[in-house]
Amino acid sequence: MKTDHGTRRLDLADTRSFAQEGAGPARRLRLASHAHTALADLWDEAVAPHGNRAREGIALAAVGSLGRGDAGPLSDYDLILVHDGRTVGAGDVAEIANSIWYPLWDNGIRLDHSVRTLGECRTVASGDLSAALGMLDIDWVAGDPVLVAGVRQGIAHDWRANARKRLPELVESMRARHERHGDLTSSLEPDIKEGRGGLRDMTVLRALTGAWLADRPHGDVDDAYARLLDVRDALHVATGRGRETLHLDDQDAVAALLGHPDSDYLLTGVVDAGRRISHALEATLRRAGQSQRARVLRVGPRRPILTPLGYGLYEHDGEVVLGPNHADGHPDHLLLVRAARAAARSRIPLSPTTIANLSRGLEPLPDRWPEDVRDAFLDLLATGPGLVPVWETLDLAGIVELWIPEWKAVRSRPQRNSVHRYTVDRHLVETVVQAYERRADVSRPDVLLVTALLHDIGKISGVHDHAEEGAPVAASIARRMGLGEREAADVELLVRRHLALIEYATRRDPQDAATVAALAEAVDHRLDLFEQLRALTEADALAAGPKAWTGWRSGLVDELTAQVRASLTARPAPSFDDDPAGGVLADALPALRVGEPFVRVTRTAGGAEVLIADRDRLGLFADSAGLLAATGVLVRAARVRTIDDVAVNTWQIESPFSELPAEEDLVRGLAQLGRGDHSSLRALERRRPTPPPLGSPPPRATLVPGGSQAATVIEVRCPDRPGLLREIGMAFTKAGMAVRSAHVATYAGQTLDTFYITAADGRALDPPAAAGLIGTVIDALDPSGTV
Repeated sequence: MKTDHGTRRLDLADTRSFAQEGAGPARRLRLASHAHTALADLWDEAVAPHGNRAREGIALAAVGSLGRGDAGPLSDYDLILVHDGRTVGAGDVAEIANSIWYPLWDNGIRLDHSVRTLGECRTVASGDLSAALGMLDIDWVAGDPVLVAGVRQGIAHDWRANARKRLPELVESMRARHERHGDLTSSLEPDIKEGRGGLRDMTVLRALTGAWLADRPHGDVDDAYARLLDVRDALHVATGRGRETLHLDDQDAVAALLGHPDSDYLLTGVVDAGRRISHALEATLRRAGQSQRARVLRVGPRRPILTPLGYGLYEHDGEVVLGPNHADGHPDHLLLVRAARAAARSRIPLSPTTIANLSRGLEPLPDRWPEDVRDAFLDLLATGPGLVPVWETLDLAGIVELWIPEWKAVRSRPQRNSVHRYTVDRHLVETVVQAYERRADVSRPDVLLVTALLHDIGKISGVHDHAEEGAPVAASIARRMGLGEREAADVELLVRRHLALIEYATRRDPQDAATVAALAEAVDHRLDLFEQLRALTEADALAAGPKAWTGWRSGLVDELTAQVRASLTARPAPSFDDDPAGGVLADALPALRVGEPFVRVTRTAGGAEVLIADRDRLGLFADSAGLLAATGVLVRAARVRTIDDVAVNTWQIESPFSELPAEEDLVRGLAQLGRGDHSSLRALERRRPTPPPLGSPPPRATLVPGGSQAATVIEVRCPDRPGLLREIGMAFTKAGMAVRSAHVATYAGQTLDTFYITAADGRALDPPAAAGLIGTVIDALDPSGTV
């Protein structure tokens, strides 16, 4: 080689073209053409002394990035000298090899080389996974093209034939590589080639397709791969070295070369590309696993096994799919949120087909979300760790920004802080997961989860105080979601003050009265808001990383928390809105006069409102709750009042598996229960107990001091589940206590139920009886006895 090959490659990269749209493929085509021409010239020089002996039976081939045609300006050359073992003698093969390798080394080219026969290529590929992946991309450079074609066909045949055996090996190798080289989505110095979501993962993606196990996604994934190649090329040119890791010191130069405004913009693009490649790889691996299972011999018809999840959704082959009645699908925000909720709760992915069907042509939500969409979205936030992969799927499909347009500004945005291990958007989702585990510590878990999702929404380019900037944005989003004005104001305050507790605890004296007063002022002297701030502070720190929540920081926060709690007034007694129960009595009187219960079912946007009026009796609340649970409906909220010995219950319900309960069926069931006939509850009794979600806090039952002069007020917090209200009601009934009134609400999967209880004589309970009832309720909520 007479010219400086490395310099020539840098010249061909054409630094002036990097900022031009679509310049990358043309650049790599020039580099590949130059490499093949230079290697072909070397080949001609190497075989010339051997005359006709080297015309057949020997060839030079490229593998890896050079074989694929996407090598960078200073990438290694991976070459194989292939021979048939007969036509050209061993001595001649060695001389030809040395005549090629040494000039490349002399030019400073990093070289991975080998000399093999067709049989040796297949043997090496069968024992070395990395070699097999490389040789799947083998490309002829010079010499006998038939010989290279034979290697390509043989390797591809072996790869397909042994796919079932090699798939676990491929997955294990990939996971180990990710452990060694990190993740493009969370590293400030990502390894563009070997990291999770990097160029090597695209090679694995192609290999899965080459095994005929599954097709791979195209479009966005190919664009993401091209963006990473552009960054790799710019890194080579900016550093003058064939580096694959994007170090902090190199990021400004690479960003400038690519025409980006700053290194944050560069890193955001790298993270986004890595997310798309990683997500596509996981989905393709899942498809490959499904394909493997489908090949197993099965006896009988191959009918799909569908496990119902409610709302026309099913689990099939480890994914959430639409049922037969939704085969064609249509754009539907509500069903999409419910599908996401089902997937997150079940810890299984959403089917890509389901996502595509439900989101195709989907328009942004209106300025104020429908109540049923809001409730389903809050339930989605309350799914714990299962939320993370499902949210990633929704975000990459462009759905999250249809719900929250402001999300686009924080998506994949890096945090240049050693404390943070995730990008801004991923940190927000991880904070929601941590807040989910602390939702029993607050009176409004929905406010906590929404605040956790939005607390860093102000971390956008050019902003210096993200809390101040993000507070009004978060409040606006909360209002659009359908939260009340008071709740939206609470979200705004919490976002604005979300750093107050940790800053006061670590920068001031927690025992100083001025520190306590300042923090109490920050939460408007409200104990309920302070409890929200306390839970948010811990969730935020734990989501950031271990450096943000050390034992020392935790101790200081606990110390200041105790001081502030002591300074704030106790919580006020629960208050309720005006009760419409009186208006129901007039409609119910004709039925009540003849001894029958009155039931009215009114369809609403999110399900139905069920009004039940009946002569008050011990156990009526438990019977009503049990009867509704037996029909398969979910209770979102309830209000219970007793007026002139008539119990008026208002239930807000959803029906995931069936039609709404018929009024006549409920009337008949209540009448039977009133006579002691429990046959209408058999469906509920046969149903398997629903275990609480993983990471759920233990149930709580507490007295509200001073809540009422005429009754004992008990507040119950527990993860919601079918039949829960009946279990609570039965605990009251077995203790001989009556429910005078109740206010039942479910916020993001967590119940907050307040009951006004009286003894058999209609009076409030004395302290020993109240304490005993608390224990009875807790035992009913947690029959396993783990509390």
